[in-house]
Amino acid sequence: MGGDERLELLGALRDYLEDLGESGVDGLPLAAAPAAEQKHGEQRLSTPVRERSEALQESAAPVGETLESIRADLGECRRCALADGRTNLVYGVGNPEARLVFVGEGPGRDEDIQGEPFVGEAGKLLTKIIEAMGLGRSEVYICNVVKCRPPQNRDPIPAEIEACSQFMLRQVMAIRPKAIVALGKFAAQTLLESKTPISRLRGSFHDFHGIPLMPTYHPAALLRDHSLKRDVWEDMKQVMKLLAEQG
Repeated sequence: MGGDERLELLGALRDYLEDLGESGVDGLPLAAAPAAEQKHGEQRLSTPVRERSEALQESAAPVGETLESIRADLGECRRCALADGRTNLVYGVGNPEARLVFVGEGPGRDEDIQGEPFVGEAGKLLTKIIEAMGLGRSEVYICNVVKCRPPQNRDPIPAEIEACSQFMLRQVMAIRPKAIVALGKFAAQTLLESKTPISRLRGSFHDFHGIPLMPTYHPAALLRDHSLKRDVWEDMKQVMKLLAEQG
């Protein structure tokens, strides 16, 4: 193994360990999973998953598709097992012509009850962040990667993300905002087709089909660790600057 290959392997291992740490995992199994593909220093999704995502995004927003038509296509969705435990499907809320879109991971208990994203404690914090940016919730658009609440608010699993994320992608592409904020690792990794930890993705813009995308920590993470608030606000200041420059 050459020097470059060793450095690449070490980089992949570092990203993997950071991702485990962010998920609260403090131990490793004896048998390791195959290493993820590498591209420009980032852990990428496996080839079959990436190919499905690329094919989806190429057809994500047919001409004339609207948020209403996407919701109609979603229907009373039963594409994954999350439908069995939901009270309400949580589609999205806000301005269909928003300049800024926020994407989270999935509904919690309050969202499941009310049928609206980000209305619990994390949602109240997100509202404060939006208002601190000089905007209102009615001016932006807010949605999630998955539309039904995972049991006990657990993380969505890959099969659920694969079944549901197409609708989030179509929502974003139908709006075509000036900027996207991905809240937390599941939103960022799904939109960017990456397995790089959120701690390494945040802090700079990434490209999503020509739209600047800023990954940052999920508001729920800020409720657990107040020290992350400064990082999130620095990210939001970059978004504010971008929107101001675009007029």
